[in-house]
Amino acid sequence: MCGKRFTTYEKVETIPLIIIKKDNNREQYNRKKIENGVLRACYKRPVSADAIQKTVDAIETKIFSLEAKEIPSSTIGEIVMEEMKSLDEVAYVRFASVYREFKDVNTFMDELKKILDN
Repeated sequence: MCGKRFTTYEKVETIPLIIIKKDNNREQYNRKKIENGVLRACYKRPVSADAIQKTVDAIETKIFSLEAKEIPSSTIGEIVMEEMKSLDEVAYVRFASVYREFKDVNTFMDELKKILDN
């Protein structure tokens, strides 16, 4: 025995999550992209930074709970929209208008009606 103490550390290795884009390109998951989308939708809205971070955390938890190595970006978009709905209705509509790429006022109004009917 040498009489000395040493400590060992374990490092958890995570498998990178791959996002499959609409054009079939693939990219590594990036939390910043979700944060930026939520922040942009919440611009000039009465939503606290803490609420935004909790929403992004909830989105990320749902994404990783799918336990998939590859996830379509459309799945992530739907998860984000689901969480945005409870965060702020105006921010939700803003996000939806970009995500769903509304072609005209009627499709935009259809989305608004869904919110109003709830």
